[in-house]
Amino acid sequence: MPGIDKLPIEETFEDSPQTRSLLGVFEEDAAAISNYSQKLFQAMNRIYDAQNELSAATHLTSKLLKEYEKQRFPLCSDDEVMSSTLQHFAKVIDELSSCHAVLSTQLADAMMFPITQFKERDLREILTLKEVFQIASDDHDMAINRYSRLSKRRDNEKVKGEVMEDVYTSRKKQHQTMMHYFTALNTLQYKKKIAILEPLLGYMQAQISFFKLGSENLTQQWEDFLTNIGTSVQNVRREMDGEVDVMQQTIQDLEQASDLLYMPDPDPSQVPVNRNLTRKAGYLYRRNKTGLVSSSWERQYFFTQGGNLMGQARGHVAGGLVMDIDNCSVMAVDCEDRRFCFQITSFDGKKVVILQADSRKDCEEWIATINNISKRIYLSENPEEIAARVNQSALEAVTPSPSFQQRHESMRPTTQGRSRAARTSSVSSVGSETASPALSVLSLDALVAPDTPIQFDIISPVSEEYAGQAKAAGQGRTNPFGESGDTPPEESEDSILHQLFIVRFLGSMEVKNADNSDVIYETMRQILAARAIHNIFRMTESHLLVTCDCLKLIDPQTQVTRLRFPLSSVVVCSSHQENKRLFGFVLQTAEGRVDGRPVTVCYIFESNNDGEKICDSVGLAKQIACHSEMDRKATEKKEEQDKAKEKQQEELSKQKQIEKDLEEQSRLIAASSRPTPPAPSADGQFLVLSKSQSEDSDAGQEGREKGESDA
Repeated sequence: MPGIDKLPIEETFEDSPQTRSLLGVFEEDAAAISNYSQKLFQAMNRIYDAQNELSAATHLTSKLLKEYEKQRFPLCSDDEVMSSTLQHFAKVIDELSSCHAVLSTQLADAMMFPITQFKERDLREILTLKEVFQIASDDHDMAINRYSRLSKRRDNEKVKGEVMEDVYTSRKKQHQTMMHYFTALNTLQYKKKIAILEPLLGYMQAQISFFKLGSENLTQQWEDFLTNIGTSVQNVRREMDGEVDVMQQTIQDLEQASDLLYMPDPDPSQVPVNRNLTRKAGYLYRRNKTGLVSSSWERQYFFTQGGNLMGQARGHVAGGLVMDIDNCSVMAVDCEDRRFCFQITSFDGKKVVILQADSRKDCEEWIATINNISKRIYLSENPEEIAARVNQSALEAVTPSPSFQQRHESMRPTTQGRSRAARTSSVSSVGSETASPALSVLSLDALVAPDTPIQFDIISPVSEEYAGQAKAAGQGRTNPFGESGDTPPEESEDSILHQLFIVRFLGSMEVKNADNSDVIYETMRQILAARAIHNIFRMTESHLLVTCDCLKLIDPQTQVTRLRFPLSSVVVCSSHQENKRLFGFVLQTAEGRVDGRPVTVCYIFESNNDGEKICDSVGLAKQIACHSEMDRKATEKKEEQDKAKEKQQEELSKQKQIEKDLEEQSRLIAASSRPTPPAPSADGQFLVLSKSQSEDSDAGQEGREKGESDA
């Protein structure tokens, strides 16, 4: 017999749209079988009724022939030949009547019984299971919807327990009903052949037995053919029995293995999270905006196909593209009315999709799968093996190895690394280098302290420092959103450079060394490893504003400045060598610790764009700031020179005035030194005046003359 398609019982728990579509094909086939079987039953029933009628008619004919001699005809009543002939015919017809009765019995047992049993038992069972499955599926959908609307508050544990028990019961009932329904449909493929062939076999065998008395040759010809058909029927029956046993064993195994999965939120210790997936499918709730502040949730079947996330509603034949998840970002988010939600943002940041999983396990697996696809691991030959290796490396990387330097020195390339000038540059971009940089020969202890804590929230010593300075200086008040009332004087609204980037904060930690970009790579490694080990997927999304004065982290919803980094404090900025979306920068605070050493902190971010562009933008801002500072100093120097010239001119004018006064005084002294006639006294005699008296008199006379001229 040719191979028979069957429904996969293993996929009943997933209940995907593909499985439902295949189920619809089997249901259409079952309906066609039922329609055809009904027509075949009516035809065979007519044969059976005709045979019964023929048997009854034959028996009635024999009876009438026997009663012929008892009839009293007015004419020819004593025709013994006729009576004897009819008695002979009655005997033969009576024997034929007995044969027809036997044939009717054989038709009832061999032809009508199998097709009647198939119609009344097997097809009715399919219809009953279909109704039960539909009821179980509706109950399961209602339970899932009620469970998804559970509040996040813990004050109603009784209702939560009832809802979870309802989900468990409805999911188990749907799964078991669906498995039995699939088994019945699979078995129907065998039973329909038996239901068609077995009645025909019984009909032909009854006819052969009926005609065997007078047609041995014909009977022998049909017996060989019917023997072969009977053998085939027996083989199909044995194959059906074996397949039924296998399906029953599969049902038992799946019921035992799926008992933990019936719970909507299984225990992670019993059902661990698989973070090595590169493909995943399942039902999720998608958030759709219906207004400015209102939204609705729609349950759909989502699956990954290459680098695309596809969605398919129940009843649809094929799925549609939801978004491209290559180079996308995914993180867990908090929704006011839902749990286990995560957000997917496209690589350009223009499209955002918020989805809700049924459990924490599903939520973490979806996030891990999309992260793996975003890294293009699915393009390799063994994607799951590579994903497992990457995750294992992340787990091993959380604790620095003592032999880190020796292990990486053995892997250093033979080509020359970057020059010392490039390594000590204040701002560098890894992606702009043509040759692969050599690994840093610094030890881990020289870069990052072994027990340095990692901050995954946006908390910065720089922000605390500036807040302290603002409070000490008595600057403006601080609003509830974290912004100060006054803007620092160095920030200008008409800055030459204004570039905005969408970034997500991964973490920050204090570092020891800030001479090159190796400290940024080591900080990235430790922060990513710590997130992988502690299952931290949530990232704070912000807008990074790059200006000529500072770097700002702005809340995208409230437009509130979360952090402000002075551009002069940025020492090094670099992107990751392989994952270009990762970048970081090292910041040195103005104030130091007790020992006087400045506090150096490394901040790590993930961007939707290329991290090199952000680093180039920061470098351009520092160049513009440097040129602005040089212009400012040149202007100040020119102003100082102008002031010095003005002061020199004032001193020269004062000197000239002093010289002029001295010349005038000399002239007056010379004029006063000329001889004057003696003045007569009162008694007619002349008095001789001394030199001082003469000068006093001359000065008095000059003062009087000056007063008269002024008047």
